[in-house]
Amino acid sequence: MTDLTRRTFLSTAGTTVAASALLSTWAQRAGAAPVERVRHAVIGLGGQGHQHAREFDALDDCDVVALCDVDPERLAHAHKEIGGGSGIRLEKEFERILEDATIDSVSIVTADHWHTPIALHALKAGKHVYVEKPCSHNVLEGKILLEAADRSGKCVQHGTQSRSSPGIQEAVAWLAEGHLGKVRLAKAINHQMRGPIGHAAVEEPPAGVDYDRWLGPAPKAPFTKNRWHYQWHWNWDYGCGDMGNDGIHQVDQARWGLGVGYPKAISASGGQLFYDDDHQTPDTQMVTFEYDDCYLVYEMRLWTSYKLEGHDNGVVFYGDKGILENGREGCFYTLTGGERTRLSGGIDLPANVRNFIDCVKAGTPGKLHAPMKEAVASATLCHLGNIATRVGRRLHWDAENWTCTGDGEANKLLTREYRKGYELPV
Repeated sequence: MTDLTRRTFLSTAGTTVAASALLSTWAQRAGAAPVERVRHAVIGLGGQGHQHAREFDALDDCDVVALCDVDPERLAHAHKEIGGGSGIRLEKEFERILEDATIDSVSIVTADHWHTPIALHALKAGKHVYVEKPCSHNVLEGKILLEAADRSGKCVQHGTQSRSSPGIQEAVAWLAEGHLGKVRLAKAINHQMRGPIGHAAVEEPPAGVDYDRWLGPAPKAPFTKNRWHYQWHWNWDYGCGDMGNDGIHQVDQARWGLGVGYPKAISASGGQLFYDDDHQTPDTQMVTFEYDDCYLVYEMRLWTSYKLEGHDNGVVFYGDKGILENGREGCFYTLTGGERTRLSGGIDLPANVRNFIDCVKAGTPGKLHAPMKEAVASATLCHLGNIATRVGRRLHWDAENWTCTGDGEANKLLTREYRKGYELPV
């Protein structure tokens, strides 16, 4: 083990020991008692956060009672969208939300680098959590969050909503029944047209925005508009590129359909063939995850406005007897010599929200469709794919010890340095 790997491991082990002591306290105070009506808060109010506010507020047995964002303009917009009731709390600081003992659950729909820190704070406060994808900004955050979720007794749902979609569930069951024979390859495809972000000049943050809080665990950096709303996805300090943004949906479906967990090896290449701007993350990426008897391949092109393999973003499973395609427009199979046939429907976000609220009400985290065990596995694949792309070589993953065997440079990217005052709550 290299010195870097040893330091990373010991640091993580120390964090885990500290977390274990604290989590035992969390578990004592976080019993998953059933409730009749759920009082919910949404933290982070970009496009997906607005959708969370609408979806949760539309349920007959759930009330959105609090909204939180560092941007007062987004806060006011989301408040107006769900009726603008005077009983809805509006906060800039998520801690104020978590201090409210009357709130049962929270959505975390912030930039990626805040997902795990807020989730840990929320579990510590005894809240149920719906955390958007990816659930972590780096590999070791996922490990800590998985342990926290298990120990808390709370419902922690992930934003990989395909897990709750009846059509995708039917397609995975169809695969498991052997209709394609042995499936040796799944290709997770993320292809779409994303515009450039340009070269942005440093300027003052918008009026009323708490930019330092938005930066949070990330290094101090000047404000530019192309690292701000949504564009943060393309900066490694805050996002995970499109592999962790949209690609995680396809990776999760592919891993689910193959029936696999963590890979034994990862190889990748990627870069910028399209952008010439302040992007840090790739616009083109190819990743291969190796398992004992199958491969999972991820293909990403962010400069294609046309459909490939008969659908938009989706997954193709290749078996002895034909192929199965899962996409947003539905699931289709083509057996050898046969015609392309529709099997079932596509993605359904409301179903994932409904499953979460049902589990919160009943106090049954074991019935979540997208629990942390699956969430962390799929997020980890995305992180490892990005790491293999960045270091430019094949990685050997030791799932038991959560480390890349003999690769200090890669292991350094399994975690991050947390800015003083914004460390993980352990």
